[in-house]
Amino acid sequence: MQFLYHPDAGLPSITVEGEAYRYLFKVRRHKRGDSVALRNLKDSYLCRYRIESVSKREAILLFESKRELTVMPSRRVHIGWCLTDPKSVEKSLPILNELGIWKISFIYCDRSQKNFTLDLGRMKRILVNSSQQCGRSEMMELEILGPTEEYLEKYPRSAILDFGGAPLPCEARIDSILVGCEGGFSEAERKLFENMTIYGVDTPLILRSESAVATIGARLIL
Repeated sequence: MQFLYHPDAGLPSITVEGEAYRYLFKVRRHKRGDSVALRNLKDSYLCRYRIESVSKREAILLFESKRELTVMPSRRVHIGWCLTDPKSVEKSLPILNELGIWKISFIYCDRSQKNFTLDLGRMKRILVNSSQQCGRSEMMELEILGPTEEYLEKYPRSAILDFGGAPLPCEARIDSILVGCEGGFSEAERKLFENMTIYGVDTPLILRSESAVATIGARLIL
């Protein structure tokens, strides 16, 4: 783990309890007087704290120093993801977080099951754990939108990933791209894309939605 997340990292004194407490003292075996690294995932500062006191359920940490250290890709890539099974989304989040995807917008496209709901609190916890492991300094942004039309109104310059599109070149400079769910886009949605840039993936195989998102994310960032 590269650092420990705490929402109040940067304050003169913080209290650590719960899962963070268990990790520091049950897993890492830290003790009073040790120095630990913390981030709040809201700014780019890596903070050092000294463990001042330890009780059975919580510990008090005192601020020592901080330094600005941004650990993010140079490109900020935004992915529009037509909603698929939330379990598949949650399994993919650590991969996308490690790749450095800046933001994901979830859309209820025509072929998304409308009973799918996302647990943003759980997803945030997944992203926090992933960031602690990979060292990412900025929390991935998540938003939930309505139908495809709403996404296109908000991101009119987005590219589209769809069957039959031109293969996405490695040198492509795309900041935003929309990926469909299982079964792809409907014909009504494809009519909305008539004046937009459409890319495909150069493979004869059919990718699952989460595979397509990870593939396109890696292609645009790495």
